[in-house]
Amino acid sequence: MEERAKLTDRQQQILDLVQSAIARTGAPPTRAEIAAELGFRSPNAAEEHLQALARKGVIELIGGTSRGIRLRPDALKKLNQMRGKQFLLPLPSLSQLNLPLVGRVAAGSPILAQEHIDQTYVVEATMFPRRPDYLLRVRGMSMRDAGIMDGDLLAVKQSKDASNGQIIVARIGDEVTVKRFKRVRNHIELHAENPDFEPIIVKLSDAEVFAIEGLAVGLIRNTMLM
Repeated sequence: MEERAKLTDRQQQILDLVQSAIARTGAPPTRAEIAAELGFRSPNAAEEHLQALARKGVIELIGGTSRGIRLRPDALKKLNQMRGKQFLLPLPSLSQLNLPLVGRVAAGSPILAQEHIDQTYVVEATMFPRRPDYLLRVRGMSMRDAGIMDGDLLAVKQSKDASNGQIIVARIGDEVTVKRFKRVRNHIELHAENPDFEPIIVKLSDAEVFAIEGLAVGLIRNTMLM
């Protein structure tokens, strides 16, 4: 197979922007956000660069969603090696993570989470901008426009707090759900990324039954771990 072409400075800039957005919010940026950040006249310019990155095998573009950008772990590993950001370790286990798959998460309406670990996956540490603690399988399409699809494995960093705009795993009673977090003066809103789903409103008086379980720090397809 022919070696992937090196990235131009602009392509590398866009790739870094995508990685930064995922690290900060758990989701990739939209074309419009990329255009605004880099001073493009229109989102079409961002789309052209993303298409070039996809042809070079660095990212995968998912049609039909405004945030349908996924990083390819094998390509990122090679890029990091080329840029001198990764050491070749004599023990492979030192560059890998053992991540438990914990229960199930419904991205539509919440479902009861299974408390036991279904299985454990060994994945490359370079797949994620921040080190996750576990994986959750997404069920439903309420986070579709954030590029999070039914059956995806969401990488989660344990955390009890979140900033507005971050994608979180939230527990409401004995149920868990994946939503975008927003804190307002007297309540918390959990927003879907699909107009077919209404926000979940959590009153501050319900604090005993609501908890943030973690922050989304990456996304992988189950087929990548086979």
